[in-house]
Amino acid sequence: MKYKLLVLDVDGTLLNEAKEISRRTLSALLKVQQMGVRVVLASGRPTYGLLPLAKKLELGNYGGFILSYNGSQIINAQNGEILFERRISPEMLPYIEKKARKNGFALFTYHDDTIITNSPENEHVRAEALLNNQSVIEEEEFSTAVDFAPSKCMLVSDDEAALVGLEEHWKKRLDGVLDVFRSEPYFLEVVPCGVDKANTLGALMEQLGVTREEVMAIGDGTCDVAMLQLAGMGIAMGHAEDSVKVCADYVTATNEEDGVAVAVEKMILAEIRATTIPLDQLNAQARHALMGNLGIQYTYASQDRVEATMPVDHRTRQPFGVLHGGATLALAETVAGLGSMILCQPDEMVVGMQVSGNHISSALEGDTVRAVGTIVHKGRSSHVWNVDVFTSTNKLVSSVRVVNSVMKKR
Repeated sequence: MKYKLLVLDVDGTLLNEAKEISRRTLSALLKVQQMGVRVVLASGRPTYGLLPLAKKLELGNYGGFILSYNGSQIINAQNGEILFERRISPEMLPYIEKKARKNGFALFTYHDDTIITNSPENEHVRAEALLNNQSVIEEEEFSTAVDFAPSKCMLVSDDEAALVGLEEHWKKRLDGVLDVFRSEPYFLEVVPCGVDKANTLGALMEQLGVTREEVMAIGDGTCDVAMLQLAGMGIAMGHAEDSVKVCADYVTATNEEDGVAVAVEKMILAEIRATTIPLDQLNAQARHALMGNLGIQYTYASQDRVEATMPVDHRTRQPFGVLHGGATLALAETVAGLGSMILCQPDEMVVGMQVSGNHISSALEGDTVRAVGTIVHKGRSSHVWNVDVFTSTNKLVSSVRVVNSVMKKR
């Protein structure tokens, strides 16, 4: 597998204009994770606001990560462990608040499931809280109320020229202390010095032992440029500004046209079909799925043959100690499902349609059965697999026919 990390900006990249992950994009991202690629959500959003997206993408099941606050924090989605963190010293808050008051700017920061602000009625503050499913807490004396080290602070104003002026002033005045940048025309972000998506991604790559050539990154904004340049394959969205596109290796479709899915299908899924299937990664990542709960392990995979094993134990036997027929059918569907995924084109998905089996003999508790799946029919809209299940002494236990439907992603 060429790529080990797929790093995605969220708003304007992963999400469409309705702030949703499209069905095609979700299917493509689940598929690449099943094939061993780990997904990183890299966003200016707070960690709390990214958790629902991480759950929808099943990052916890596949060893993914959350890179939040534009790089101030990295979270292991599997166990919630903080792998990297940088925060603003509370000593700087009175100064930040003083400048906000002097310019008439709203000011807020994030704290778990809340936004703390001196301007709870500001439309941009309320929109940010709604976007991240956070409640708003009003604190007129902002720097006094914030008794913790925040990951970042946000100054808000519709006077873009005033924000630009403060940004330019602070870039000189706070150089080496804090970093500032505008993420929206109405947002001026204040973050710990040296923190951005690229630097924090570099720290994650170092922890994981991943090289630049093994990273693909996709984004649409100017704050994504350094991240795209760090990755071995930097991809700009189709609606990105020209200044972003010129820094990328490839330009995909827009977020309304499933640009992430288009790039993933072209750059990763097409490659997977032509390379060795990473069975050890598939087995490890499926430990929380049905096949993991039943102890199923892939042992061989190619375009016309897939094999797997399953123990006959307390998970798969009937009360009187023989292999359960339902577990046998689950084993057969698992084998045929992987086989069809390997055969599919990048813009296709597999849906199981029918399974029927002839149970010929029994397998006893303590044995390990082996399933051998071979393709019988490979059509445009369906695949038919024959899956034979044997005991450890090669006695045929069951012969199962599995029909999978092949559908275009929407």
